[in-house]
Amino acid sequence: MFRVVLTLLVVGLDVYALVDLSNSEEEDRGGLPRWLWAVIILLLPVFGAVAWIVMRQTGRRASGGGGRPRRPGRGPQRPSGPAAPDDDPDFLWKLEQERRRRERGRSDDT
Repeated sequence: MFRVVLTLLVVGLDVYALVDLSNSEEEDRGGLPRWLWAVIILLLPVFGAVAWIVMRQTGRRASGGGGRPRRPGRGPQRPSGPAAPDDDPDFLWKLEQERRRRERGRSDDT
């Protein structure tokens, strides 16, 4: 029974590492091509998978926690424009123009 559980854990670790590798970006691979990492993970089941996971984590930490821009379709994106309307110079300019028009309209009515 122990052998079966141990084998399932090793296979699960390898599958996780291979899926993570397939979703990785070039900067996460430490200069090695994706196919070479796959060979390492498959030929050295525990060591290769652990080496990949450690390499991926140290790469994320060194790059500032994943703050780099990501490819499209890879999870939430940081907005490229202003975060709120009051941070948008165009929006503020339009508000100012509208306020001036209203002031001119009031002064013309009196």
